[in-house]
Amino acid sequence: MTTVVQHAPLHADRRPLLRRLAVASEPWLYSSPALILIIAVMLVPLALGISYAFRDVRLLNPFSGGFVGLQHFEELAADKNFARALKNTLLWAGASVFFQFTLGIILALLLDRPFRGRAIAQALVFLPWAVPSFLSGLNWAWLFNPVVGPLPHWLFALGLFDAPDNILSDPQNAMWGPIIANVWWGIPFFAITLLAALQAIPRDLYEAASIDGANAFQRFWSITLPFLAPTIAITILLRTVWISNFADLIIVMTNGGPADRTQIVASYIFTQAFRRLDFGYASAIALVLLLLLMAYSLLIVLLRQTMLRKA
Repeated sequence: MTTVVQHAPLHADRRPLLRRLAVASEPWLYSSPALILIIAVMLVPLALGISYAFRDVRLLNPFSGGFVGLQHFEELAADKNFARALKNTLLWAGASVFFQFTLGIILALLLDRPFRGRAIAQALVFLPWAVPSFLSGLNWAWLFNPVVGPLPHWLFALGLFDAPDNILSDPQNAMWGPIIANVWWGIPFFAITLLAALQAIPRDLYEAASIDGANAFQRFWSITLPFLAPTIAITILLRTVWISNFADLIIVMTNGGPADRTQIVASYIFTQAFRRLDFGYASAIALVLLLLLMAYSLLIVLLRQTMLRKA
């Protein structure tokens, strides 16, 4: 007796596998346009820029482009201009964020109180943030110019200056010119963000605290500040990273001068890349700045998580 073995068609075994693959790949197909855009716009330029840090890429040298290893970083370790730019970046970012946050939270607390014309005041507060940074830097450069601007004469009248000189031409004080312009330009970010967080705090908590006899400072310390803590942490983190990478005002107002006294890391990258046309060395500086900002961001996130666990 002969047994006939019937073989199932090959496509019958493949259909379930193909169906499972189709189901598994469906989310990736839907998100593929966004993934392709992210890879093309962010990851590819990032990888290319990191590769430049290890290559000799100078536009004026047709024979450049070879691999140089860590040569750029060795030059960077001995570069006094980079060391000064790094110190200026700490002053630039630290002072700007401190005054922006301090004045921003004061302004947010004032705007949180109901008064006539509050909507107009909120719109006026947001106005500096709407001004292009290039135009803002140009206006402040004029304000600090004693020929056309009033600020040097006001500072002289207050006894802060010995003469109505241009602060941007003083090597000792030139850094404070872009810092003042940056503070004016960035206050609305903190004011509007913190105002939104303030308006989300339940008013019943303040009423209960007032009934218990808490004064204004106690209510701020026990209610307002804990509720604002997450928003404060993320806004300070974002602004510090943004300001460290923000060189528009410095390039417009001082161009890094006088004598590189206002040169920060971001403007130093611009100088190396677009004036000296040394994209390899500029990429090495940018990579160092990227690593420093990543370490700072990680530290802030870890501190915030530690505070949340203790709370």
